[in-house]
Amino acid sequence: MANKESQNIEYKKAWRADCLKVVSAFANSDGGKVLIGVDNNGNPVSLKNMEKLLEDIPNSIRHKLGIIPFVELTDDKTISISIQSSSVPVSYNGKFYIRSGSTLQELQGRELADFLSAKTGHSWDEVIEEQINIQAFDKNVIEKFKKYAVDRIPSISEETEIKTILDKLNLTEKNRFKRAAALLFGNNPQKFYRQSVIRIGKFLSETEIQTMDVVQGSLFSQLENALEILRTKYLVSNIKYEGIHRRDILEYPYEALREAVINALIHRDYSGTSQIQIRVYPDNLKIMNEGKLPPEVPVEKLKTSHLSVPRNTLLAEVFYYAGFIESWGHGTIKIVNKCLQQGLPEPDFREENGVMTVIFYKDKWNENNLKKIGLNERQMKAVMYVKEKGKITNTEYQNYLNTSKRTATNDLEALVKKGLLEKIGTHGRGTYYQIERAIKGQKGQ
Repeated sequence: MANKESQNIEYKKAWRADCLKVVSAFANSDGGKVLIGVDNNGNPVSLKNMEKLLEDIPNSIRHKLGIIPFVELTDDKTISISIQSSSVPVSYNGKFYIRSGSTLQELQGRELADFLSAKTGHSWDEVIEEQINIQAFDKNVIEKFKKYAVDRIPSISEETEIKTILDKLNLTEKNRFKRAAALLFGNNPQKFYRQSVIRIGKFLSETEIQTMDVVQGSLFSQLENALEILRTKYLVSNIKYEGIHRRDILEYPYEALREAVINALIHRDYSGTSQIQIRVYPDNLKIMNEGKLPPEVPVEKLKTSHLSVPRNTLLAEVFYYAGFIESWGHGTIKIVNKCLQQGLPEPDFREENGVMTVIFYKDKWNENNLKKIGLNERQMKAVMYVKEKGKITNTEYQNYLNTSKRTATNDLEALVKKGLLEKIGTHGRGTYYQIERAIKGQKGQ
C-alpha cells in the first residue's frame, strides 16, 4: 500500500470510537476512505475479530452518525470504510468536523454557521425567530412597503393585512416569523439583533473622529435615515444650474451611495457582532460590512457582469419586491458608472479579513487615483500644478519639470487622451491646458 494519508484517505491500526470523528469529517467534506488495520506509513497490520468488526462498524456509524457507509474487506485483509459526502451536516458528539488535507478541523463560530447554512440550504435570515410575534412589527414601515411593491406584487393592496403580506413574502413558517421579518419590518429589531445598526462617523484622520451617528430601526428605516443623515449632515452639495433649474449635486453620487448601503444591509453577515460602518474622511468615504463574498463572485469581478449570489436570500428578495434592487448582480456596476458620470474616480471594492469595503473617492486628481490610471511622476506633478494654477502651457511644463519640449508635448497629449486635461488653442504661445471642461461642469465648478 505505502501511500500517505491525504484529503480523502485516513489510516487506523484498529477501530476505536474516535474513528467516528474521522468518518463524520469525510461526510462533511468531499467524502473519503478510512482504512482499518493500516499503520501511519500505509502498511497493513493484523486485525482481530475481523467478522465482528465487519458487522459492528457499519452499525456503529449508522447509530452514532446517522449515515450508512460502504464497508468491505480488502485483498490485504484490511477493512475499508467508504464515506460519501453528505447533503446534511453530520455531527460527532455534538461537534462538527471537516477534512483539511490529512487533518481534522473542528468548525466553530462563523465558520460553523456558514457550514450549517450551506449544508441545510437555509441562509441566516430564513431561520425562525422564536421571540417575535405579530405585535412586534412596524405598521408604518409595512404601509410604505405596500406602496413600493405595488408594481412587482400586484396582489398587495392597502387593505392587505400584515400577516398576509408576511406570508406572501415567505417570511413565515407554521405561523412563526423568520429573522428576515424582524429585520425588515420589526419596530425594534435591535432587541433581537443588537448588531443590526449603521454607525456613521466623520473622521479627520484614521484616529480622530469629529462626529458620529447611530442609525437603528428596521432595514428600510435604516436605509432611508442613513442616506438622509449623510446628505444633510456629513456631505456637501455643489450647486449647478441647467437653464433656470437649480440642481444640488452631492459630492458623492446619491444613487451610488444608496446602492452601496443597500448592498451592505442585505449582504452582511448578521451572525457576526460588528455593525455596518460608514466612515467619511476629508477625501474619501468608506462603507464597511462584515461578510465574505461567495466563492462564485471574487472581488475582482464586482466591476464587471457577475452572478447575483445573496448571502441573505429573503432580505434580497424583499428589497427586490420593493423595487430597491434588481436581481441581476448589476448593483456594483451601477455604483461604478454613477461615480464616473459625476467625474469621480472609480470606487474600489476590497475584501479583507472577512470585511467587505466600498471606497468612494472625492477627487479624481488624488495621487492614488492618478497612479492607478498610469500617470508617471511628471504627469502627476503637472496635474497638481493645474489644480492649483488653473492651467499650464508647454513651456511652463518644460520649466517646472525640467524636461524637453518633446517630452512635455507627449506627456500633455497623453493627459488629454486620458480625459484629465483639455487643450485650449491649436498651436503657438496661446495654447494651454486646463482641467477638462466636462469634468468641471459635472463637479459644479
